[in-house]
Amino acid sequence: MTEKDLSRITILVPGKLNEHAAGRIRKTFDMVTMDTADPGKIPAEVAGKVRGIAAFGGISAAFMEKLPKLEIVASFGVGYDSVDAAHAGKTDVMVTNTPDVLTEEVADTALGLLINTVREFPKAENYLREGRWVKEGPYRLTPGTLRGRKAGIFGMGRIGQAIARRLEAFGLSVAYHNRRQVEGLPYDYHPTLVSLAQAVDTLICVVPGGASTAKAVNAEVLKALGPNGVFINIGRGSTVDEDALAKALADGTIFAAGLDVFADEPNVPKALLDVPNASLLPHVGSASIYTRNAMADLVVDNLISWFAEGKPVTAVPETAHVKPK
Repeated sequence: MTEKDLSRITILVPGKLNEHAAGRIRKTFDMVTMDTADPGKIPAEVAGKVRGIAAFGGISAAFMEKLPKLEIVASFGVGYDSVDAAHAGKTDVMVTNTPDVLTEEVADTALGLLINTVREFPKAENYLREGRWVKEGPYRLTPGTLRGRKAGIFGMGRIGQAIARRLEAFGLSVAYHNRRQVEGLPYDYHPTLVSLAQAVDTLICVVPGGASTAKAVNAEVLKALGPNGVFINIGRGSTVDEDALAKALADGTIFAAGLDVFADEPNVPKALLDVPNASLLPHVGSASIYTRNAMADLVVDNLISWFAEGKPVTAVPETAHVKPK
C-alpha cells in the first residue's frame, strides 16, 4: 500500500493524544478527532469510514461496536487495561500497545522514587529553599536508607527486570512474585505476594491494572511487609487498596511509600496527601519528551505496519490471532 493509499484510510483520535503522534497520523492518514471516546457522540458521517483508532485512554466495547469498519486500536502506553482487548479479540479487531520503548525511563523513575522515599530528598530541597538550612542548621539525619535493604518486585516483566538490574547495581538483593516463575532469572521466586512481602522490606509494584490485580496490595500484604517496609508503586493505582495503605502509613504498619500512580487520577486521596511518610508524583514514570516521542512513533508505526504490511509491530496477547480483514 502506497503513502497515497494510506492517506485515504480514516483514523479516529478520541480525546487528547501526544502531539508528535497526532502530527504523524495527520500527515499519513485521514485523521478525524473527537473530544471523548463516547459511543453516543460519534458523528454518523464518521462512524462508517473509521478503520483505525489511536488513543491515550479508554476504548470500550460499546465504542468499538459503533465503528463497523474498525480494524485496529493503537493504544498509547504499555498498559492497556482501559481498552477492552478481550472484546476486540472476539470481534477481530487488533489492539496494539507501546512496550519496551518506555522500559528504561520507568525503571529510572522507580529507583528515583525509592531514593526520594527513603532519603527524603524532596523535603531536604524544600528545607534549603525555605532558608531553613541557614536559620536552623543541617537537615535532619534521615531514618531511612537503602543500605541493607531487601527488595521484592511484584511483576517481573520487562520493567520489573530493568528495575531489578538497577537494584542489584545499588547493592540490594532481589526477589519477586509473578503469576508464574520466569525461566532463567537468578532471583528468588515467591508463589504468593504475602510470602514475598514477608521475605523483603522494600516492595515495588509494577503489575498492570485489571480485575486480576485489583487491590492485590492490601492490608495483609502491608502487614507482612512490616514496620521497616517501604512500598513503591509505578504500575497502576488500582492494584493497591489505597485506604489500607493510608492507614498503614499513618499507624506505622509500614515505614514509608512512594507512589507515581493512583486509582482515580488525577484525584489523590486526602489521606495519602496528609501522611508525611509518602512521596507522591503525578504519574510521570515515562514522562520525558524523548520517551513519549518514542511511544508516539510506535503508535503510528503500528498503524502503518497494519495497513501497509498486514501485521502490527506490537500486538497485545488478546488480539495476537487477529488478521487483516
